Amino acid sequence: LSSLGAPDRALHLLMDRAYEGNETRQLALDLGFIPVVPPRQTRMTPWEYDRQMYKRRNEIERLFRRLKGYRRIFSRFEKLDMMFIGFITFALIVDGLRLC
Repeated sequence: LSSLGAPDRALHLLMDRAYEGNETRQLALDLGFIPVVPPRQTRMTPWEYDRQMYKRRNEIERLFRRLKGYRRIFSRFEKLDMMFIGFITFALIVDGLRLC
C-alpha cells in the first residue's frame, strides 16, 4: 500500500477479511484511503463499514475469474508489458460487450 502513495481524493479500499488487522487498516487510513472491511466476529470493539460497498467486492472477484478464462493472461505468454496490458484491455472490452 505504501508504494501506491496517497490518492488525490478519498478512495474506498475494498479489502478481504484476512486484511482486517489494525496495522493494515491504520496504514490505509494514513495513506488517505477509506478501508472497507468487516471486522471479525471475535473483535472486542467492532467498527462500522459500508456494507453496500463491501458487497460490490464480489463484482471484482467475478471479473478476475472471467479474466482467468483467457489462458494468455493467466499464463503470461506476453513478454512485453505493453502487449500484456493490451491483451488485458482487449479481454475487458470483449467481456464488456458480452455483458451488454
